[in-house]
This record gives sequence, structure tokens and C-alpha cells, in this order.
Amino acid sequence: MNIKVVLAENAGFCFGVKRAVDEAIKTQKQYKKNIYTLGPLIHNNDAVKYLEHNNVYAIDIKDIDNLCEGDVILIRSHGVKANVIEILKNKGLIVVNATCPYVTNIQQKAKTYYEKGYKIIIIGDEKHPEVVGINGWCNDEAIIVNGKNIPKEFPKRVCVLCQTTEKKETWNKVLTAIANCSKEIVAFNTICSATDVRQKSAKELSESADKIIVIGGKNSSNTTKLYEICKKNCNEAYHIENSKELTNELLKNKDITIGITAGASTPEWVIKEVIEKIKNK
Repeated sequence: MNIKVVLAENAGFCFGVKRAVDEAIKTQKQYKKNIYTLGPLIHNNDAVKYLEHNNVYAIDIKDIDNLCEGDVILIRSHGVKANVIEILKNKGLIVVNATCPYVTNIQQKAKTYYEKGYKIIIIGDEKHPEVVGINGWCNDEAIIVNGKNIPKEFPKRVCVLCQTTEKKETWNKVLTAIANCSKEIVAFNTICSATDVRQKSAKELSESADKIIVIGGKNSSNTTKLYEICKKNCNEAYHIENSKELTNELLKNKDITIGITAGASTPEWVIKEVIEKIKNK
């Protein structure tokens, strides 16, 4: 069997995710006790298990009453609503804010333009923690739009923001619809540059590979979007979480090129394990 494996030029941990993971490990070593994160630090089960092995545990906002004064809680890269950090501090918790700086920038824009009287529009998934958090910086009054539920009408004066992991084609599609309705538009394309380059790399690779494997959590927004992009260009696109999901059926062909890409929350060791398993098949 002669399988050629090609890894996308840009794949795996982005700056914000790596920063959050590093901050969690550093904080645990500093305080030498359990560290808690508000929700899973990143959307990757293998990474979550690694963090738990290092005494970093995810909890839900409703569980903070179980924490004691002086316990340490870390805000994940997705960020939180404006009032959440205040709630945590009022409970006497030590708060470490690992919100991705790119997300912080969006939060501040939402706050600033909401206070100026603009209606905030967020292009993204209304249930994603990043979008939920951003909406909290404009009093939970944003209009949240994805590429499938575009309203026919929009307010006349709007500020348009975007989930950092959104697809560029969705941004363009929604912005065009807004431009047909609104009179005054302030638009910030806040798709993260890391998201953009990963999507471009995935697209290019999926156009040339016989099969393409997208590695990342099934609950990871950016990984799911990479998979959607790859499916458009390659008939055999697969989304797996780790090497355990590589099947004999997937690897049965000979003399093929398999492209590999991975979401921004996929650790390097998970990518390496997948590549090694394919090469040793």
C-alpha cells in the first residue's frame, strides 16, 4: 500500500487556544490545587482529558455555588458575558481571564456601538459560547444571524460583527442581505485570521487530495466548518476526533493521497497519532 499523507499548511492549535491551555497549566502550577474552567476550556475531548490529568476541570456556571472562596476559576478563550466576571469575583473566587484577545476585541466593539445606539448584529451560531458571551456585552439584545436564517428586514442603523470561526462566504452572504436593507452600516469582519488561513489551506488541500481527514472535536465549531468546506471539494471527506476513529474501510485504497487538516482546538499530538497510524497501516 502506497498512501501519501499531506498535512495542511495551517492546522491545529490557534494562538487563542494555545494561550488558554498554557495559562491553565501555568495557573495550576502557581496555585498547586485544582483549577476550574467555566465550561470546557476547548472543544476537544482529548485535550479536556489532558487538562483533567493536570487538575484542570470544567464546570458549568450553575455549579459555581459549589466552589469556595479562594478557589481559582479560568475564563476560557470563548469569553463570557460582561456581568459574569463580576459575579465570580463577588463570590470571592480568583478569576484568571484567558479570553482570546480577538474575542475581547469583538466584545468591546459590541459594547461601544450598542452604547452609541446601533443595533448589534452578530453573524454566527446563537448557541456557541463565544456568541452568547458577545451578546452579553450589548445587553443580550443582538440580532444573531447564520447563513440559513437570514431575515428579510434589518434595522436601519446597525453594527455588524462576526463569530471568529465563521465561514467567509457566510459573512459575505449575510452582509449583502444587510446592505439591501440598512441605511447606516458599521461592519467589522471579525473572522479570526487563524480561522481564515485554516479554511483556505483546507480548501486547497481538499481540491487535490483523493481523501481528506478533518481532525477535531465533533462539538468544535471551527472544525465542523473545515469539514463542510472539504466536503464541497472532495467526495471522500471524513471528520474524526482522533486516531481511534480511523477505520479499515477509510484506509482500504492503495496509491492514494490523503490530506490531513485539523481544527484550531486540536492538539498537535492528536494530529501526529493520526498520521502515524495511517503511515503504519
